[in-house]
Amino acid sequence: MATRSVNPIGLSFLDAMTCGLGAVILLFMIINGSVRHQKTTVTSDLQGEVDRLESEVLEGHRNLVELRNTVTETDEERALTQGLARRMIETLKEIRVELATYEASTLSRREHINQLQADLRSLEEDARRLSASLPSQETPGDRVRSYIGDGDRQYLTGLKVGGKRILFLVDASASMLGSTLVNVIRRRNLPDSEKVRAAKWQQNLATVDWLTTQIPRDSRFQIYSFNTEVSPVLPDTRGHWLDGGDREIMDGAVQALRAVVPSKGTSLYQALSVASQLNPRPDNIILLTDGLPTVGHRPARSTTVSPKQRVRLFERAVERLPSGIPVNVILFPMEGDPMAASSFWKVAMLSHGSFMSISQDWP
Repeated sequence: MATRSVNPIGLSFLDAMTCGLGAVILLFMIINGSVRHQKTTVTSDLQGEVDRLESEVLEGHRNLVELRNTVTETDEERALTQGLARRMIETLKEIRVELATYEASTLSRREHINQLQADLRSLEEDARRLSASLPSQETPGDRVRSYIGDGDRQYLTGLKVGGKRILFLVDASASMLGSTLVNVIRRRNLPDSEKVRAAKWQQNLATVDWLTTQIPRDSRFQIYSFNTEVSPVLPDTRGHWLDGGDREIMDGAVQALRAVVPSKGTSLYQALSVASQLNPRPDNIILLTDGLPTVGHRPARSTTVSPKQRVRLFERAVERLPSGIPVNVILFPMEGDPMAASSFWKVAMLSHGSFMSISQDWP
């Protein structure tokens, strides 16, 4: 058998080539692994940046949509506001036109009113001239007392404060504290210093004050105040007539009446009984009151009185009045007493006197 010879040189080259190839493959694998790892790292960073940018883009789109919606709403509101502004401008123009019309109408009416006032002043001046040309029924400067009122007004036309003996009957009951029941109840619990300051009572006093200035110098007079009782305002003069020509006596009577404090109920029976007690009897009665009586000859047992009962008390009181004496009634209206005006008017007409209900600012 033949023996094959081995070439050592050829084996070494093949081994070297194989080792070199293995080394190259190993190097390639090492490089490939490193590149893959680095690629993965870089790619991950870039992908995160891309995701962040995509999120920002999406957020930007949403903000853009909201801005577009806001712009649309703003445009709509602006259009609406412009429409309202135009309507308001048109309305303002219409109002200005109407205002100009009203101002022209008001100016015309004001001129008409001024003309009427001028005509009224002219007529009043003519009336004063005509009155001055008529013969006076009393001597100028013959009045014992004077009363200064507000302005130049005609006082109580139709009421004649005349006669030889004039009797003043002045209601001084609690109802003279107010024109409504509520005001009367509120004021009757106040101190006397506050009661006498009631507007209605002060008007009553002012009316008496003015009436006394109309008393003829040669007449006699007497002033009685009444509530559930009746008494002269000057003490110790009951049943006596006072001198109408004595200014000191007249002033004293008026001042004494101002000291009276309204209280209690109203007894017209007691008041009209005075006409029979005076001797000689009066020939003129001036009654100042605010309504039908609440008390008769004697104090009532009940604290309340119905309208029908008040009418019956009034009728019984009138029976005490002597015949032939005119009764002049000055009524200060009271709330809740509708029969008072007609009742006192009948008495005034049947006695040939006068009846009047004066305004709140008189005299």
